[in-house]
Amino acid sequence: MSARFSARRRRPLLALIACLPLLIGASEPRLVPDVSNTQIDIAYSFTGAELLLFGAILYPGGRAPAPDTDVAVVIKGPAEPLLVREKAKVAGIWINHASERFRSVPSFYAVATSRPLDRLVSPRTAAIYEIGIDNLLLSPANGASASEQARFESGLIDLKRSTGLYAEHVGGVSVREGVLYRALVPIPARVPVGQYTAETYLIRNGHVVAVATREISIGKSGFERFVAQAAQDYPALYGLAAILASLLMGFGAALAFGRVRR
Repeated sequence: MSARFSARRRRPLLALIACLPLLIGASEPRLVPDVSNTQIDIAYSFTGAELLLFGAILYPGGRAPAPDTDVAVVIKGPAEPLLVREKAKVAGIWINHASERFRSVPSFYAVATSRPLDRLVSPRTAAIYEIGIDNLLLSPANGASASEQARFESGLIDLKRSTGLYAEHVGGVSVREGVLYRALVPIPARVPVGQYTAETYLIRNGHVVAVATREISIGKSGFERFVAQAAQDYPALYGLAAILASLLMGFGAALAFGRVRR
């Protein structure tokens, strides 16, 4: 009887231990994110867009909002392999001198934070979650030295920054009363098409306490979509059509200039 009794007493204790991680997780707030537009269409007149990300922070048990709550929003484009070439001046001529190949580079990266990044999280936490351009894992593939990899990574990031494809917006996130947040992130006109992710991080005392993700699709529309789809589905016919269009345009220009000269 005593053995049976002790076994019965252990069962609730074991069940409580098994549910302990869930209870601990339930004590933390969670994010309810949303985005103004989950589908961005690129037409011939597309000059860029502004993406609004907003949401609420839910506190379990009706707990009062924390006053020291911060939010960071990261938008990433599809990853792609990339070859970066470095030019050097040899005998007065600029030529390709060295190169570095990267296996996985985000085609677009933007981060908006409620405060400067160095005041939000530790460098280790920022590196784990890839919060901030300097914390991106670009995966070099050539096996070059650390100093050479750092040089190429710096050049790649500078190039992406100059084209507006990599950006940081300090103070771009506003948090109201520790409950509601909103962020406005510019999308440049030259943004690549594909599936994007918008990751929202709830940060408190330098630690990430909640993460939420939304998907965003950026694609071509109208005639641009037709051309892109034709180039992908019928590459041979698309090439012939492009050559024919170039010949016709050249012939038309020749006729026009011939008439002007007369």
